[in-house]
Amino acid sequence: MASPIFALADDYISSYARLHPMFAGMSGIKGDFGVATDLGPEAVAQRAALRRETLARLRALDPTSPEDELARLHMSERLEAELALHDSGEWQRALRVPYGLIQSLVSYVDLAPRRTEDQWRTTVARIRAIPEMLATWRRTMNAGIDAGQTVAVRQALEGAAQARRNADARVFDRHVEAYGDRSQAGELRSAAEAAYAAFGATADYLENDYAPHAGSADGVGRERYLLHARHTLGADLDPEDAYAWGWDELHRLEDEMAAEAAEILPGASLDEVVAHLDATEVLTDHGSYHAWLTERHHTALETLDGVHFDIDPRLMKLDVELVHGSSAGSAYYTGPSEDLTRPGRTWWPVAARERFAVWGELTTVFHEGVPGHHLQIGQTKVAGDRLSRFAKSHGSLSGHSEGWALYAERLADELGWHETPATRLGMLKGSALRAARVVIDIGWHLGLPLPAAEARRHGEHWDFDVALEVLRERGRIAAHRARPEIVRYAGWPAQAICYKLGERAWTAARDEAKAREGAAFDLKAWHTKALNLGPIGLDNLAAVLRR
Repeated sequence: MASPIFALADDYISSYARLHPMFAGMSGIKGDFGVATDLGPEAVAQRAALRRETLARLRALDPTSPEDELARLHMSERLEAELALHDSGEWQRALRVPYGLIQSLVSYVDLAPRRTEDQWRTTVARIRAIPEMLATWRRTMNAGIDAGQTVAVRQALEGAAQARRNADARVFDRHVEAYGDRSQAGELRSAAEAAYAAFGATADYLENDYAPHAGSADGVGRERYLLHARHTLGADLDPEDAYAWGWDELHRLEDEMAAEAAEILPGASLDEVVAHLDATEVLTDHGSYHAWLTERHHTALETLDGVHFDIDPRLMKLDVELVHGSSAGSAYYTGPSEDLTRPGRTWWPVAARERFAVWGELTTVFHEGVPGHHLQIGQTKVAGDRLSRFAKSHGSLSGHSEGWALYAERLADELGWHETPATRLGMLKGSALRAARVVIDIGWHLGLPLPAAEARRHGEHWDFDVALEVLRERGRIAAHRARPEIVRYAGWPAQAICYKLGERAWTAARDEAKAREGAAFDLKAWHTKALNLGPIGLDNLAAVLRR
């Protein structure tokens, strides 16, 4: 769409990509922007200045169409939220485990195409850039030490462990082996060895140089938390209200799980039913697990297309990858490239597992794949000129995207895709995990008291161990995911609440449309409208869907 607002969005993405080549590569932005991102303080300030200048220019422009108005609304909200975090000094706390820089450097390499020799040169260049990027990042972390703006010591030590794990697992060796003895083999091997050494040096830095200066408290406190919540939700948060609602939702789901479990093993406890399913509803090798995941993804695509969604043919390809040696505790999704030559992918960490309880993972297929992240994020890439380049490439926010993905799990249940009580119990268990996230994340970071009955069961005050116990006992998380999840909540404030609070916003918006339109309500039409909006903050979601 030719308009000053869309042109500004396009200019911003090109300018930001030049200042942040790693962002460009991971987002699949077309163009030659280089490989290494400078993560030092001066470069961080440059990127903030670009946001500030762009926001000022945006405020001077008047929308001339509904598409313009939507682009301006979303872009201004995102830039304001990002600048609020920057201006508070959060940029100096540039460590987040496990979904932060240390993991992203590996994903940056994994996402590179490798069909031609020129593309393999990009892989080599990305691996070779890792020591340089980590060196500039350490300067930002040192600036945080000087300013008294540090992450908690737990994040520092977990970051060290993650960096050392990347080195010990030799995470790029699979690319070295895949390339073989062709012309760039020596460069690829030496780049990988240098990257492993840089990960090791980063671990040493975090343990020996940074950790002694890090704070002791895992929680970030009210002021910082509300800034992060604004950024992740695209909405202002009433934390006490959300905390109370989270407990109510957890209790509701526990009652529903008990009823579903009684359908599987009458008279057995929920723990006994889960143990039974973990022993019987499993796959026992990586090949079978990958085949099952692939089949379920593709079946969901084919079942939905033309019925409850009109799926663009370019989104009918969805890759499934197993991830070995990853520090991530849960599956995740990466979207298609800007030109759609790189397809959407779901990534499934296997850790040391040899048994896969697929009864509990079917709902995650719907969350990460279809009708979840793949349809939502993929739709922004095929939206043509209806959406700005900012919305397509840089404007996502967790409350919108994770809320949609959890809504997608609920939709799959409504459509009857859980053909057995076991997989429906898996869906409910996943939703209970997201409710537990709300109470853990808000309660822990803000130091809120546990309700009386919960305090008698778990303890009166939140700390790491209480959070871990609530996640295990009430969120019923798989054992291999528990600790990485709690570490993640500590390092990424207010992200864990996005799933349930986002789902609540999406469900409320759909219920409002159904009440307004009555018998004329068309679910497929509503889904089409919802996905064509692109990303938008939860404060604005219902109002924009009302138009």
